[in-house]
Amino acid sequence: MKKQNNLVPAQAGAMAAIFWPGRAKWKLPKIIRLGAWAAVIGGGAVAAAAVIEQGDQLTSSTTPPKRAKLITSGPYENSRHPIYVGLLAAASGVAVLRRRVEPLIALGVLANVLHKKVDAEEAALSNRFGKKYTNYAKRTPRMFGPI
Repeated sequence: MKKQNNLVPAQAGAMAAIFWPGRAKWKLPKIIRLGAWAAVIGGGAVAAAAVIEQGDQLTSSTTPPKRAKLITSGPYENSRHPIYVGLLAAASGVAVLRRRVEPLIALGVLANVLHKKVDAEEAALSNRFGKKYTNYAKRTPRMFGPI
């Protein structure tokens, strides 16, 4: 197994740790709860839309399948990695709603793993699609916002 593919179990482990059982340790103001639920729902919707856009070329690997085409439409017009954006948003909401420190730590681990996955994926996409990917990367934020 390639080193970059070791990130898939790390991602799964971090996601599972966000749901690790335990009692809530603090109360949340209603506005924070609403914001966290908005992150869960909105993030889930973004990730789902990106999964649908990927269609049958979706993979957990950081290397695109041989038959893959560069997707720049739908959610990929606004982010080069909308699945990860949605996943991080939803996981953030869940971690906050858990009201414990452990899910928040797991969220940090997940963010780190996804950062490493993004680096590996972008290298593979650049290698596969060359100038086409470079041009796409220049006009489309990596995750969200201006960067």
